[in-house]
Amino acid sequence: MSLREALAAGEYVITAEVGPPKGTDVKEMLHAAAALKGRVHAVNVTDNQSAVVRLSPVVACHMLLERGLEPVLQLTCRDRNRLALQSELLGAASLGIKNVLALTGDHVKLGDHPTAKPVFDLESVQLLKVIGELNAGRDGAGSELLGPADFFAGAVVTPEANPLEPQMAKFEKKVAAGAKFFQTQAIYDLEKFASFMERARAYQVKILAGILLLKSVGMARYLNKNVAGVFVPEPLIEELKGAADPPAKGLEIAARQIRALAGVCDGVHIMAIGAEEEVPEILDLAGLKN
Repeated sequence: MSLREALAAGEYVITAEVGPPKGTDVKEMLHAAAALKGRVHAVNVTDNQSAVVRLSPVVACHMLLERGLEPVLQLTCRDRNRLALQSELLGAASLGIKNVLALTGDHVKLGDHPTAKPVFDLESVQLLKVIGELNAGRDGAGSELLGPADFFAGAVVTPEANPLEPQMAKFEKKVAAGAKFFQTQAIYDLEKFASFMERARAYQVKILAGILLLKSVGMARYLNKNVAGVFVPEPLIEELKGAADPPAKGLEIAARQIRALAGVCDGVHIMAIGAEEEVPEILDLAGLKN
């Protein structure tokens, strides 16, 4: 069952992600993907994540597809103008890649080529509109294509942003532009997320809550200091601090979140960041067996 079909059927959907390598050796990426096979509905493939040069996400998606996993192509506007974005999307469609997550992208100053020239010819809402045009058999200029795309388009939202209103305004624009599903930024305040969901349910879209695996107190503190819209509450930090095995406690916290979110949203998106082999254990702890 595809990601689109699973969400339409009302399943509690699980997605995860892998990062393409910085180079041509794909063994580690494929090992991570193999750990996820049969346990998740789809696997996101990041696009030069954190503005760091990596293998093409379209190539990586194709490799996953060949191995029986359903990929979600993350596509950022940072590195390509509208011609290149459309070319990339048509290439992905021709390879059978159906899911795409439209992102504006982190600024190049954050990455390993800080003097690179950022593009940002489009932003995420405009990219969603372009995806809709490709699905309708037209390019962004309205010219007819020799064969349409058939993308299931998604976007991101940050439910714990403070203030929330700018995020809600962008969320509404993304829905209007054609987003059918959303994967959120990491959430830790489930009460605040439930309030967001009360508002989001007014729209005919599916919401997957972001679960970012905590590995240490230092990581939690870093998130609170450096990542906008993410806040790890002090009680969770205290749990990690008091644990004999903080990484194991992180798995337990993630599993607890997944259980608590069942019935609140349409599923979860697990971001393990280099610990993808731990995702099956998280799902087992959450009671989501094969």
